[in-house]
Amino acid sequence: MDNSAQYLFLASGLNDGEGFWIVGIKNCDENILEDKNLLDCHRKELIGSESAKDILIAINLNVNNLLNELKSKNYFIERPSKGISFDIPLYILENIFDFWLDIYKTKGAWETCLGLLKVRKRIPLTNLIESESLKGNSKKWALQIETLHAYVPNSQTIKRVNDPMWK
Repeated sequence: MDNSAQYLFLASGLNDGEGFWIVGIKNCDENILEDKNLLDCHRKELIGSESAKDILIAINLNVNNLLNELKSKNYFIERPSKGISFDIPLYILENIFDFWLDIYKTKGAWETCLGLLKVRKRIPLTNLIESESLKGNSKKWALQIETLHAYVPNSQTIKRVNDPMWK
């Protein structure tokens, strides 16, 4: 199995006039900004390809959890044709990127946090935290993962309009 060095990166981009954030992986000998759609690189870490893939999966799951939660609360977040909406502030994505990159360095912590993230996909961790079901580091990490999901836009919620019954 090849575990060559890769860049895990967070960048901003523009595609047909539409802005987006992207978290991705590039070979270490490639310049991230060679992609004509990318404007600026905000985070870049050189790590092994297997590690980069694992961290990218966690970041994407975290972002998808956040977007799904906002959608369920009737917040309108644009879905660009590529990447992540500019409606999500850069600091939120930087916090998510930094957390998963840092926690990956400790195998036990990584496995626990990834498990908590998968649970978070289904239910908020606040019930587990408040019921004292989680102890020690698990509780500390659950609080941090909840914080990564705590973003709420300043914009008003959009009321859903029911589709006509004849469609």
